[in-house]
Amino acid sequence: MTDPFVHVESVEKRWNGQLGVEDISLSIPRGSFVALLGPSGCGKSTTLRLLAGLEVPDSGRIVIGGRDVTASPAAERGLSMVFQSYALFPHLDVAENVLFGLKVRRVPRAEQRKKLAEALDMTGLTGLEKRKPGQISGGQRQRVALARAIVAGHPLCLMDEPLSNLDAKLRHSVRRDIKKLQRDLGMTVIYVTHDQTEAMSMADMVVLMKEGRIEQAGKPAELYETPASTFVAGFVGSPPMAFMDAAILPAGLTSAGLDAVYGVRPEHLDLTQEGEGLLQAVITHCEYMGSETFISFDVPGTSGLTVRLPGEVRRSVGEAAGLTFDLSNLHAFDKNTGYKLSR
Repeated sequence: MTDPFVHVESVEKRWNGQLGVEDISLSIPRGSFVALLGPSGCGKSTTLRLLAGLEVPDSGRIVIGGRDVTASPAAERGLSMVFQSYALFPHLDVAENVLFGLKVRRVPRAEQRKKLAEALDMTGLTGLEKRKPGQISGGQRQRVALARAIVAGHPLCLMDEPLSNLDAKLRHSVRRDIKKLQRDLGMTVIYVTHDQTEAMSMADMVVLMKEGRIEQAGKPAELYETPASTFVAGFVGSPPMAFMDAAILPAGLTSAGLDAVYGVRPEHLDLTQEGEGLLQAVITHCEYMGSETFISFDVPGTSGLTVRLPGEVRRSVGEAAGLTFDLSNLHAFDKNTGYKLSR
């Protein structure tokens, strides 16, 4: 196996004794797209700042491109950053914002013009060179920030929630732009987000964090299909995995002697007639989404059950129904620790 392009080894950071991140270890191949995912305060932005050189770890090691940069300042790490706030100069036009870093580094003008033309073409900004940030849309301002990262020519780009200021439709469009640029340029991207849709749709590897630690890291499908804990199972997936106490399940379905909670994904639940199936419940909510319908049940001993069904399914609130599922789709977690148990 070749050496990873970015290697983080047992990194820790605290402020006045308060946990920032603890025992963070990651190996990131060159050219990959990695999403740092998790709720507010989980340590994902702190991890990104440590990688960028904006913070220095209390312990551990950070290696980029085979070089130990643990104590190196940001300017010496050979990376670019794209921020949530765009960080554009309002008094400079698009071209001047994109080229600002190259001008500071005194890159020859001919090379500046060549890189500018290439970056504007890749980001769909050609023709907007003379406009100020206030004269273009939020999506275009984010593309200016991307173009600035492109002209920098660094093999590593760190992105800190770059789409959170955009509306839902625009986020979807810019997500595709970022992923295409990353593939076309062969850049290694480390992307911070609290949005699981962004992480799952864009990343080769998702690193889900909780309370300053990595809860699980792997391909998006691994986190969805084989979650390491109830936290992962409940965070990844929309609607999330539903959890059930062993006591509400029919005898023989659960493992004897295990203090466990059981989980099942919405698409693995199915409706049956009243009186049939493994569980009996009353419909509390129906949500038709066009391509699918979500039907929810408030069942004692569960976190609430939602069934995902294809197309339009006409059922009424207050209607009784049975619920069933294939046992192969049941996940068992330790009730005390929350971590996955062997089947």
